Amino acid sequence: MESIQSVTPDPRYFLRSDRLSFRRWSTADLPLAQSLWGDLEVSRFLGAFSPEAVQQRLNLEIANENTYHVQYWPMFFRSNEEFVGCAGLRPYCPEQQIFELGYHLRPHYWAQGLATEAAKVVINYAFQTLKVSALFAAHYPGNVASRHVLEKLGFRFTREELYVPTGAMHRSYLLTPPA
Repeated sequence: MESIQSVTPDPRYFLRSDRLSFRRWSTADLPLAQSLWGDLEVSRFLGAFSPEAVQQRLNLEIANENTYHVQYWPMFFRSNEEFVGCAGLRPYCPEQQIFELGYHLRPHYWAQGLATEAAKVVINYAFQTLKVSALFAAHYPGNVASRHVLEKLGFRFTREELYVPTGAMHRSYLLTPPA
């Protein structure tokens, strides 16, 4: 797996990959959040997001950072700081140190290997820095690209479970730290 580089020349970013830099959401990021979760191509896999729901999602990400020190962090191209989407963690079974891995990319950035690249860095951060015991992930049944990403990353299918926002049975996976 790729090594974590937690110190970057720009102090706004706490995590990076070859092409991406990650920082934490702030309340000033509502326009970025709207451009991501307000996009119907993105939200079709997550459940519909009204403008109010986007604001609630942004608030949830900030609250998760304050409570659990994780969120689906916004990510930007290192070369030009263009907003790509988000990738990160959220609590799944925090009492067992199991967190959910997720990534949401703006459609223009699909099929460029960015989800895999971002997820690798987040996985390393989760296991090496946060010392989580396992990572959970799930995807919409029709999202074949996410299925391929999770399988490529070593996640193992565990079950299907109902995801209320979409009303669909989502495929669920688990990843444990490397031995």
